[in-house]
Amino acid sequence: MTLKNPVLAHHISSQFNEDLQEVNAKFMAMGGIVEQQVTNAIHALLDTDVNMSLDVQYQEKNVNRLELEIDEGLTLILARRHPAAIDLRMVIAMSKANTDMERIGDEALKIANIAQTLCEEGGSPRGFMETRHIGNQVRVMIHEALDAFARLDADQALEVLRADVDIDREYQSATRTLMTYMIEDPRYISRVLNVLWVLRSLERVGDHARNIAEQVIYIVKGLDVRHTSVDEIEQRVHSR
Repeated sequence: MTLKNPVLAHHISSQFNEDLQEVNAKFMAMGGIVEQQVTNAIHALLDTDVNMSLDVQYQEKNVNRLELEIDEGLTLILARRHPAAIDLRMVIAMSKANTDMERIGDEALKIANIAQTLCEEGGSPRGFMETRHIGNQVRVMIHEALDAFARLDADQALEVLRADVDIDREYQSATRTLMTYMIEDPRYISRVLNVLWVLRSLERVGDHARNIAEQVIYIVKGLDVRHTSVDEIEQRVHSR
């Protein structure tokens, strides 16, 4: 990942930037794997594809390896370069985003495991339409969050935060619908419950993508916007 924001590039020393490039490359590679994990996990569920589910499980070890390598690289940067100000914000943000990225992979693994169970036991009569819709939104969120991080684009990060609000709303609506269905027809409770767990994992993926976007705002604007409404974040970002 190349730092494309000219203001930030001006403030980051060439040696610091060189050290960070290697870590950034691993972070973006990890992001690409995780994004594909989520895509494959959703397809494994919707298409009852056991092989795709197994591929998600296989990629987990690569994600875990990269998480450890990124943490080690950032620790060495702190020890050797003693970054301050915006340089330090970059390292801190990368460390936190690294954790969120690994947790997205964990949620993808949960979905893949449920997909494998449903392949073996039979699909759910309800919930796949909601899964497809929310899953598509979440995949876009991950991609946009990674792109915002690569380009250090606070406005694009704000769009990710807005998308998370929409996903939370749709998740709650889908949950109510499926709960009502189970009450009215208890024959498929276990299968529909599995779909509810999938939707919960997708909602959490959205939360982690939001966290990554918040780190972009922290790097660019120096603002800690966690636990803050989107409207307030937008006002604070555009006032600086």
